[in-house]
Amino acid sequence: MTFIPLSKSNNSIPLFSASVVAGFPSPADDYIEKGLSLDELLIPHPSSTYLVRAQGDSMKGCGIFNNDVLIVDRSLTAEHRDIVIAALDGELTCKFLDVVQQRLVSANPQFPPISIPESSDFVIEGVVSASIRFHKPCSRW
Repeated sequence: MTFIPLSKSNNSIPLFSASVVAGFPSPADDYIEKGLSLDELLIPHPSSTYLVRAQGDSMKGCGIFNNDVLIVDRSLTAEHRDIVIAALDGELTCKFLDVVQQRLVSANPQFPPISIPESSDFVIEGVVSASIRFHKPCSRW
């Protein structure tokens, strides 16, 4: 994982009140509802939030792909089935937290669950609250 420094922006981006249809087009609505700060939307707790770049394919089943930027909030209490950044015996990983079976679970069936033995050094470094994916250039078309 690659950690990315967090810096605050005072920019506000226009937010249109109309939604964009990802199927058949509909008439456009030119009404701008308000300005939207991506900092306020994605980072409600800036002092306890950090960014990290995901590596690998183990979480692609839940929409986290290689090189996505993850927004991780340390102020959130990790709950069963949350996506967390965890350190297990000194190694960082991004996985679902399974508190029932005490393990970390990938979103890709090619990766087996990782047990969390009681004797291990296990620390949850934060809960993934959002991810950012870049779509340009997109090579699928």
